[in-house]
Amino acid sequence: MSEHGYESGRLNLPFVGICTFGKYPYVEDWDAIEADVAVLGAPFDFGCQWRSGARMGPRGVREASTLFSFGHAGAYDHEDDIVYLPSDSTRIVDIGDADIIHTSTEKSHANIEYGVRKILEAGAIPVVIGGDHSVNIPCINAFDNQEPIHVVQIDAHLDFVDERHGVRYGHGNPMRRAAEKSYVTGLSQIGIRNVSSTARDGYEDARRMGSDILSVRQLRKLGVDGVLDRIPKGVRYYITIDIDAFDPSIAPGTGTPSHGGFVYYEVLELLEGLCRQGQVVGVDLVEVAPDYDPTSSTSTLAAQVLMNLIGRMLHHRR
Repeated sequence: MSEHGYESGRLNLPFVGICTFGKYPYVEDWDAIEADVAVLGAPFDFGCQWRSGARMGPRGVREASTLFSFGHAGAYDHEDDIVYLPSDSTRIVDIGDADIIHTSTEKSHANIEYGVRKILEAGAIPVVIGGDHSVNIPCINAFDNQEPIHVVQIDAHLDFVDERHGVRYGHGNPMRRAAEKSYVTGLSQIGIRNVSSTARDGYEDARRMGSDILSVRQLRKLGVDGVLDRIPKGVRYYITIDIDAFDPSIAPGTGTPSHGGFVYYEVLELLEGLCRQGQVVGVDLVEVAPDYDPTSSTSTLAAQVLMNLIGRMLHHRR
């Protein structure tokens, strides 16, 4: 063992160095993406109807993710007896943030869509860190020339508003916009609970347009395996995770907290099941607002969920 702690070089502890996602390499040239997974920040929060602040989400989640920068060893899970994200075969890059044009939803969303398209053109899986949930709209737009996708939403809110006061591209609209796409074959909306931003007619529209809606309590009654049985198998999944799907006791740093939410392992087991029964081709995680998160627990939770999801995506794809 060398004086630096490893034969291969520096120890490179989590608090050392630059805060790219997981301390993976930064790729500035979007025409030179060579990876299995590419992380893109989407620091846009002009779509909020309540507390803003999710524009700082990508920065907060990146910093928290350095805790899980596994370095030389990968991430060994003793329950699964699997080393996830092995250093010798894991190709993950961070391509930075889409440029956000203040006050312009249209231009900002276009820049996010462009970033996702460049990732897809490179043959990588896009993992987008928001930002409010409206950033899902340009993410889904970018899949228009891909094979069909089934959208799995993990969230407290249905986000199926068609239009309200002329607004069609805020954070209450993304699942409605997704359902309108010909290449979106259906939606599984999981965790929806309590008073939602979507009225009753929105729920009726969602079911009519191919959505299966389950609350946290319904998931617990069915069990994770029962929920997975309701989601089509052997298809391409796009997963969108709103951090407010988790209970605010563990995820207070968000704009619209909703009590009665998930705990960590419920979501992890659901995500692992999806990786086993289909192919995850895109991910976004949204609504982390670090300024409401004095202990950084929400950012840490978001980073941990993403690292574990990416590890399982890559392992089960191999």
